[in-house]
Amino acid sequence: MDLDLGTLKREILEYLDASGFAVFRSQPGSLEGLPKVLWDCERFPDYQMFLDAARKVGVTLILFASRDFEVDEIEDAMGQLEECDMTREERRDYERRLRETKVHEGAACSLELAFDHHARMYVYELHPDWYEEFLATCDEIVAQLPESGHDDDSSSSGFYPDYSNN
Repeated sequence: MDLDLGTLKREILEYLDASGFAVFRSQPGSLEGLPKVLWDCERFPDYQMFLDAARKVGVTLILFASRDFEVDEIEDAMGQLEECDMTREERRDYERRLRETKVHEGAACSLELAFDHHARMYVYELHPDWYEEFLATCDEIVAQLPESGHDDDSSSSGFYPDYSNN
């Protein structure tokens, strides 16, 4: 099910304000490289449960980040697609999949809540299904780039941090 992160974003910010948490507006992906524990959003999607856990351990500051999908991401993927050696049918399939994502331009594609507790970042992170599919398509394209065109150690598309953990 695709999430409407724009509506959820407003709801979360209102809840944070009403709950007395201090909100620090951070950038999506800024926690990369830090020791972190991801909330199980699949089985426990309720952000209020996450924030209750933060409150119970005495946290008063919540990091909040969101990002809107930009058409530049599609254009970057199309550019990488041009460098790939594949059949015409494969290329058309990727182009179609990328173009279909354009309808989501301006929609929220990433939402993160986080707090620090004992030198670990506890993170609630959501992405709509359409964005997960877009990232998977980008990963497939990167995997088909000539060896000199990408780093084999990277499991993400090269555009943004790997958000496919949820």
